[in-house]
This record gives sequence, C-alpha cells and structure tokens, in this order.
Amino acid sequence: MDQNLIIVDHPLVQHKLTLMREKETPTALFRQLLREISQFLAYEVTRELPTRLKKIDTPLVPMDAPVMAGKKLALVSILRAGNGLLDGVLELIPSARVGFVGLYRDEKTLQPVEYYFKVPDGIEDRVVIAVDPMLATGNSSAAAIQRLKDAGARDIRFLCLLAAPEGVERMREAHPDVPIVTAAVDEKLNENGYIVPGLGDAGDRMFGTK
Repeated sequence: MDQNLIIVDHPLVQHKLTLMREKETPTALFRQLLREISQFLAYEVTRELPTRLKKIDTPLVPMDAPVMAGKKLALVSILRAGNGLLDGVLELIPSARVGFVGLYRDEKTLQPVEYYFKVPDGIEDRVVIAVDPMLATGNSSAAAIQRLKDAGARDIRFLCLLAAPEGVERMREAHPDVPIVTAAVDEKLNENGYIVPGLGDAGDRMFGTK
C-alpha cells in the first residue's frame, strides 16, 4: 500500500458514502452526509499534527497537557465543490485559517483553468490541508497544490471524498510529498473524466445546480 495514500474504511464512512452515491439522495441530505464524512476524514488527515505541553489546572491537580503546536493550520478549499468538505472540517477545527483556489475544468481539454487564488499569510509556516471532494483526472488538484507550493506552502496534505486511480497516479507523479486521505478509490475514469462508479458531479449534487 502506498504510504501516501490513506483510505478511511471506517464502517460509518462507508455507509454514508453509499448513501451519497445513490442518485435519489436529495441535495440537502447529500450536503449533510458530506459534512459528516469530512469530519471523519479530518481526524485522519490531522493525526500527525505537532503538539506541545501546556501547564493547566484540572479540578484536582496541575498537569502538563498536550495542545496544538505552531501556527494555526490552513484549510484551502479548491472551489467550488471543496466548500462542502471545508464546512465540516471547520466545525472540527474552528480556529483554522481558510484559503481558496478557484479552478474549473475545461470540458474539452480536461485541463484546469484558474480564476481565483487567496490564501492565509504565513502559509510557509502552516500545515496546509487542501480539500476537494473528487480526485478524478488529478489535473486540477495537482495544479492547486502547485499554486500552494508557489505561494510558499511546504507541509501540504490533500483531503478528498473519492478518488480515481488515474488521479492518485497523477498526484503521485506531480507531488509525491503530499499525502492523500480519501474514503475510497473507485474503479476508473470514464471517457468524460468522471469517476466510475462514483457519485456524479459533487458540486452539482451539493448545490442543486443540475
């Protein structure tokens, strides 16, 4: 198993993912399930975050207890679908700083086109978690990670709901230093660059735009 690919196979995650895959699942429930799954995934992607000891007083005795170390981490949503994962992770880590990378996929070339980029200050000293529900061709994700690196980010993790083998391979080639945390790696991409069996277009299903 690729040490930089972590598949969260917890039964609750897999159960919720199955509900999301069903085409009859309504938009409101789809959003709720994505938010819930994102928190399970966030536990895994933050497992190795650094901590330090802080002196505190419990009701009984003083003690040295662990707290998060270093600058607040940065969550970067790859627009627009990344916002569905962002909301859930922010509930878990409300102190995180937030950035956005706006990319859309040219339907003819399947290549990413950037239209927006804004990230927190001091990103070079922060753990950065980039979020996007679908790792399909991997082109947009790889481009977003490269933009973050160009901005100075050095410790980046990628969080997605669903991945295709082609996307995992593309990310491995472009950014072998970036771990991928996902709920499942599906069979393949179809001729239109969509994950199969997948769950359709995550953005459309999340926002009810199709």
